[in-house]
Amino acid sequence: MAENQTRADASREVNDVRTVAHSWIAMTDGTRLSAKLWLPDPLPPAGIPAILEYAPYRKDDATSPGDERMFGYFAARGYACVRVDIRGCGDSDGILEGEYLSQEQDDALEVLVWIADQPW
Repeated sequence: MAENQTRADASREVNDVRTVAHSWIAMTDGTRLSAKLWLPDPLPPAGIPAILEYAPYRKDDATSPGDERMFGYFAARGYACVRVDIRGCGDSDGILEGEYLSQEQDDALEVLVWIADQPW
């Protein structure tokens, strides 16, 4: 019985979701990374945890329908969801010069700092 109750609670929408289709995240070198946000609405007054997807697969292309379902699900349950195009991909500025470079990792750290600095 408890397992069924848990499943029912997990499928219950607890918040509306506000989607921000395009948000810029400025890197220290002036490059801007493009992000899409899914946020619970209303935002709770005490901060919320965040889920980050940082990928070269262009947030507005083929993965978009799946992103809407997945990130909408988590945002409705109280998470901020952030989908970021890495430098040189999708809507982000810059040039992608290779995979798993130090620059990509440094940018990811800056994105995490940006997320931590958000009012949500």
